[in-house]
Amino acid sequence: MTKLNYVLTLLLGAGLWLDSPAQSVRNDADRARDVLDEARNFLKLGKYAEAQQAFMRFRDMPGTGLKSKQVAEKYLADCRFSLQATQHPVQFLPTNLGAAVNSSSAEYFPMLTADRQLLIYTRRANDHENFYQSGADSSGKWQTAVPLRGSVNSENYNEGAHCITPDGKYLFFTGCNRPGGMGSCDIYVARREGLHTWGEPYNLGAPVNTPGWEAQPALSADGRTLYFVSNRPGGQGGYDIWMARLLKNGCWGAAENLGKQINTPYDESTPYIHADGQTLYFASNGWPGLGDKDIFMSRADSSGGWQLPVNLGYPINDYQEQFALTVTMNGRQAFFSTNRKNGFGDLDIYTFELPDAVQPLSVAYLKGEIVDGDSGDKMQAQVTVTDVATNKTLYDETADYEDGSFLAPLPFGHTYALHVKQPGYLFYSANYTLASPDKANDAYNIQVKLLKIKAGQKSVLNNIFFATNKFTLLENSKADLEALSTFLKLNGTLKIEIGGHTDNTGTDKGNLILSEKRAKAVYDYLLTQGIKPPQMSYKGYGSLRPLASNDNEAGRNSNRRTDFCILSVGN
Repeated sequence: MTKLNYVLTLLLGAGLWLDSPAQSVRNDADRARDVLDEARNFLKLGKYAEAQQAFMRFRDMPGTGLKSKQVAEKYLADCRFSLQATQHPVQFLPTNLGAAVNSSSAEYFPMLTADRQLLIYTRRANDHENFYQSGADSSGKWQTAVPLRGSVNSENYNEGAHCITPDGKYLFFTGCNRPGGMGSCDIYVARREGLHTWGEPYNLGAPVNTPGWEAQPALSADGRTLYFVSNRPGGQGGYDIWMARLLKNGCWGAAENLGKQINTPYDESTPYIHADGQTLYFASNGWPGLGDKDIFMSRADSSGGWQLPVNLGYPINDYQEQFALTVTMNGRQAFFSTNRKNGFGDLDIYTFELPDAVQPLSVAYLKGEIVDGDSGDKMQAQVTVTDVATNKTLYDETADYEDGSFLAPLPFGHTYALHVKQPGYLFYSANYTLASPDKANDAYNIQVKLLKIKAGQKSVLNNIFFATNKFTLLENSKADLEALSTFLKLNGTLKIEIGGHTDNTGTDKGNLILSEKRAKAVYDYLLTQGIKPPQMSYKGYGSLRPLASNDNEAGRNSNRRTDFCILSVGN
């Protein structure tokens, strides 16, 4: 039974739509039910003008009660919105993902990794739900889907309504009536083990899960905020979208309702938070829409509150149910499920270009592999990405132990410090400045060569910043300074030399003095962090040791640097 059917039939059956004397209830109820059936049928067919007239007749029938009027007004708002939306359609050219992904069964909840190389979705066959995945070849064509390998799929229980982290390493999903569950449906997480196999699912437990119904998780790109749907007490009514934040101890904090700016007395579902961290997509039958559930978009404002949701428009939304939208990192391409003519049967997965007005902010990504600098063997290491302006960590994950791979989203408008650390090796530092979204398709593909700790090895600190011709450390140098301090504390027998370098602009004498003062500034900071003088020294080299040509700005920028050299390893 649809939401519309359920609510109106319930009101009629209870006699709540009437204020008339008891003896007239039956006849009035019969007449009203006929009008409701007519209105409902018109709405199901997308005949909004006719539905509007029928709902108005129902609302204005003699003796109609307050609750019934409120329900009628809600659906009249849908009709008014729909008549306007169908007069002003948005651009919408959906493309079926094809037989490699879709089948005669139902496919839905498409979720992609940030690099669009892996698609994981739910397939329902013979009333049983399992996960399938498809990889993209070098031309972007989707390959024949196969069930997920490992411990996530089961023969006796349904798995679905999921999300994956941008790097494809964690799968959060809905599991219902599983052994050890807390309620009818709970949220679980599984980690990818190696390249292709998924480990044993783990129930997130309280306070995310309750004896009620929790489902449809959506994780922020930094892994610190989990959005999900629940019918727990304390909501706005029906099924609401909630959120929980990851605490410093690694546990999830108390769930918070997203409030009246997102949730309604009706049902909200299938949240998806874009990697920009500010744009939320979800389905609802409470906000004015075109029939059953429509897809909406809301952005977080500067204070963290949610703006009024925006309907994605017709014909993206129509009189049927739409849900589970996901959007690529650059914000331009959307994926969702729908049942349309010339499909493969039931729900199929489609992709389309998202209208400009409802696109999220553009996000690039950093995709890398880590190798041993001597042998070239791929290796595991800890990877962090930090916003240098705020010193906030956006990504903190261990690279894959089989192929040394990692993938981190990089929202535009910021400058980022990348650090790669592994015991026994020098830490790696890099800088990425994403000032303008006109590089929305930027995908940084890098190979990080970690060097073993030994005398003579050098490492450039790419996130040490000074003003022009100045030697006072700028605040956005903190990421590298803290990384170097931690490195020296963990390797207390090392002795290093901090080196300052300039380009060839200016006099040799002036460059030597400036570079030495800059090296000393780093030295002095490390002293404040508890690093002892016997473990370090400093020296300025001016322009004597360039890494690149000084004939262009890019080369000069490389030559203006701070580095450190291992003088001795010690015991």
